[in-house]
Amino acid sequence: MNKIISIGLLLFLLGNAAVFAQAKTNAVLKPKDTLKSIEIDPLTPAKAAFYSAILPGLGQAYNKKYWKIPIVYGAIGTSLYFYTDSKQKYHEYRDAYKSRLAGNPDPNYNYLSDKQLISAQEFYQRNASLSGLFVIGFYVLNIIDANVDAALIQFNVNQSLSLQPQITPDAVTLKSNLGLTINYRF
Repeated sequence: MNKIISIGLLLFLLGNAAVFAQAKTNAVLKPKDTLKSIEIDPLTPAKAAFYSAILPGLGQAYNKKYWKIPIVYGAIGTSLYFYTDSKQKYHEYRDAYKSRLAGNPDPNYNYLSDKQLISAQEFYQRNASLSGLFVIGFYVLNIIDANVDAALIQFNVNQSLSLQPQITPDAVTLKSNLGLTINYRF
């Protein structure tokens, strides 16, 4: 069995050697519909990701997708707000519990038992941790979005590429058949 797997892996690697051995070059696309040429820069996605890593939203501005910048700052800002709010409430409940243990209870939290103060601390600590993860997640998502968007800008999308649903009647039963055709004209 191991021999079959190793032979299959060897054939796969040899069959794809041309894919792995391709050199990266700057290609120039010349669409039929326009006379201007579009130069592809392979470093554009890396630049956009770098700019977004330096300052969130800067990669989206580099890609000229200005409408995404408020979404980036809204997501990161909202998560950061919930993080700071949960941390503040955690410290309030922790300080109230500590002062109660020291013998001078906080009058604002007299209505809560010790168990409720501990439960509130755990609740807000968990929320702060989760909000911190969301801040980091949205920051990383901002970088990924800038990178992918910069890579997708360079794709050739013109009228010679089309995807059309097509309904054709069956020759025997004359019932409609739904199909999908992909046409590419050179």
